[in-house]
Amino acid sequence: MLKSMTGFGRAEQAVGDKTFLIDIKSLNGKQFDLQLKMPAFLKPFEFDIRKILSEKLGRGTVDCSINLKETGNAKPVTINTDLAKAYYKPLAALSKELGLDTEGILATLIKLPEVITPTSETLNDEEWKQFTTAIVAAIDDLNAHRVEEGKSLQKDLQLRIDNILVQQSEVEKLEPLRQVKIKEGITKLLEENVGKENYDGNRLEQEIIYYIEKIDISEEQVRLRNHCDYFYAVMNEPEESKGKKLSFILQEIGREINTTGAKAYDSTIQKCVVLMKDELEKAKEQVLNVL
Repeated sequence: MLKSMTGFGRAEQAVGDKTFLIDIKSLNGKQFDLQLKMPAFLKPFEFDIRKILSEKLGRGTVDCSINLKETGNAKPVTINTDLAKAYYKPLAALSKELGLDTEGILATLIKLPEVITPTSETLNDEEWKQFTTAIVAAIDDLNAHRVEEGKSLQKDLQLRIDNILVQQSEVEKLEPLRQVKIKEGITKLLEENVGKENYDGNRLEQEIIYYIEKIDISEEQVRLRNHCDYFYAVMNEPEESKGKKLSFILQEIGREINTTGAKAYDSTIQKCVVLMKDELEKAKEQVLNVL
C-alpha cells in the first residue's frame, strides 16, 4: 500500500492550564524539510519536537504550527524594556519626520513582537509528556490523510503501468510483421536498383538476418515486462517509504521504452511507443507525491 506525502493533521490538547492547537501540513519533497512555528516558551523543546516529526513523517515539505489557545486565565508577564526602547527611537523619529502625534506610540509598542512575553512559562516533565501525545495525535491525523491519498495514487499508478503493458503487448504482436516488412522493403529496393537476377539470394538472407538482429527489440520487451512486474510488487510491499524506489523503476521502464522506439523503424510501433511514453510521464508526476 502506498502513502502520499500530502496531508493535513490537527490536534487540540489541554496541558495543565494551557490548551494547545497543533496544525501540521505536508506536501511532497525530496527530503524532510520542516517549517516550525511555536510559542517562545517551547524553544527548549524544539529539538525534540523536530525529532518526533522527522521520525514519524519520513520526508516531505512540512509546515507545523503550534498555537496556545486563549483560556481566560491571566498570566504574569514581563515587558522587554530594552527592546521597547529600541523600537521607540526609530518610531518616534519617523513620527516627527512625518509630523504625526507621538502619543499613540506606546499602544503600538506593546503590540510589537517579544515586547510583552509571559513570565518564565515552560513545561514540566509531566506536561511535556502530555504535549507529545498532542503532537503524535496531529501526526496520526495527517498520516490517516496520507493513507487515503495513497490509495488514489496507487490506483492511478496501477492504471498507468497497465496501459504501458497493453501497448507493450501490441508491440509484441507487431514485431513479426515488422520483420516481414523489413525483408520485403530491402528485397524491393534491390530489385528496383540492381535487378531481380543480379543479386545473391543467399547473401541477401544473411544480410537481412544480420540487420534484423541488430534492431531486434525482444530483449527490451522482456526487460520492460520485468520492470513493470517489479513496479507492481514494490507498490504492494509493506514498507511505508518507497517513492524513491518506484521513481528509479520508472527510469528503467523509460530506458526500455526509449530503446524500443530507437530500434523500431516502424510507424505503428512508434505510435505504441508514444502512448507508452505518455503514460510513463503521468506515472512520474504521480510518483513524486509518494512517500
